[in-house]
Amino acid sequence: MDTVFLHHNLLYARGHQKMQSSEHYFPDHALGIMLSGESHYFSNEGTFVMQEGTIGLLRRNELFKKLKKVGPTGEPPSLISLFLDQKTLQQYAADNGIPKQSTYRGNAMLDLTSNVFLKGFFDSLLPYIDQPKKLTAKMAELKTYEAIELLLQAGLSYQTFLFDFQEPHKIDLETYMNHNFKYNIPLASFAKLAGRSLSTFKRDFTKIFETTPEKWLQNKRLEQAHYLLSKREMRPSEVYLEVGFENLSHFSFAFKKTFGLTPTELTEQQRTTSY
Repeated sequence: MDTVFLHHNLLYARGHQKMQSSEHYFPDHALGIMLSGESHYFSNEGTFVMQEGTIGLLRRNELFKKLKKVGPTGEPPSLISLFLDQKTLQQYAADNGIPKQSTYRGNAMLDLTSNVFLKGFFDSLLPYIDQPKKLTAKMAELKTYEAIELLLQAGLSYQTFLFDFQEPHKIDLETYMNHNFKYNIPLASFAKLAGRSLSTFKRDFTKIFETTPEKWLQNKRLEQAHYLLSKREMRPSEVYLEVGFENLSHFSFAFKKTFGLTPTELTEQQRTTSY
């Protein structure tokens, strides 16, 4: 993946592989357009697909898995993304007299493809891909404010979306982790999303699960992997990413250590007994 930072909050990314899978947690809102190829976003909210020309807005503090694929004619996935950080939005709210907002309750991923003004906005960024040095700090600031203005013009709900500055509150840790163990993110990110400092997260976690987060996450992911391999008949190459392992070799090693056979051996065993 080639990533060109046009500025600190503006980036252009282009892939080379036919398929790329990754997991993400963004602390900031992200507004982007798919220039070619496809991106599939999987979250607890469902699946959001960005094809060529799709404009999407992703809310901060959301966990999701992303699969990038080549387009129908073989073009690699590429996109431009603009990140709207809290400091910039708070300054904008102060400068423009935007009042304190209630908690945002809508969808975390929004489709804005039909917005012709946002399409024109992204078209204006295309020349900077080849000449990123032309995008000065002042120009990037103006472009960021332009994007905010365009989102606010898109509807009243976007004001709450952008200017709800509340941080995640302390939530039921057991329920949260059972719903989100498949996301391979740092413990510090899990802690923030659960409304805790890292030390409090680890302390609360040990009280609830009677083991460390690291051990619990690995065991939980392996149990889910065993279920998907044995009951859903998925392939090992599909399962390791689905349950949150970074690579297939580590997954195979941990699986055999726990269950006494590799994922491939389990699937072969399942196939033999099914005949």
